[in-house]
Amino acid sequence: MKDIRPKLITLLKTDYATPQIARLAKRITSPSTTIHYNIKRLEDEKAILTYKAVFDYKKIGEGFCSYVLVSLSPEEYADPEKIARDLAKHSEIESVDICTGDWEIVLKVRTKDQDAYYDLVRRVLSRRGISKTKTLMSMKQLKTEFVNV
Repeated sequence: MKDIRPKLITLLKTDYATPQIARLAKRITSPSTTIHYNIKRLEDEKAILTYKAVFDYKKIGEGFCSYVLVSLSPEEYADPEKIARDLAKHSEIESVDICTGDWEIVLKVRTKDQDAYYDLVRRVLSRRGISKTKTLMSMKQLKTEFVNV
């Protein structure tokens, strides 16, 4: 049988997972129709943006997790969203937050290993507009996306 797991993982990471209405109904003891109506309403209100799977990242080859603190150069400081949006386009960057304090942007990065992370740093983080970065490597993750691992 053909191994399509990499393609499935890519789709499930973005927006191809769906809620299991019957399972939710059983858990909160409400009719499936009520669950469906309320979910649809949350989607229409844009309170639910997407559905995605939560993975054991080591098992899908993305076990190297790091947080990158980014300091912007003075000419980019006035519009951090421009660089943040550009950084968000890269598949290895899981989240991008604009923040206050000593660093303007915080990234959560997932790669296969240190070599893949180094490649990302060379390709993406050494760009114009970023004056300094600091990497915090995750040693062990106990909870991700509201799920205990």
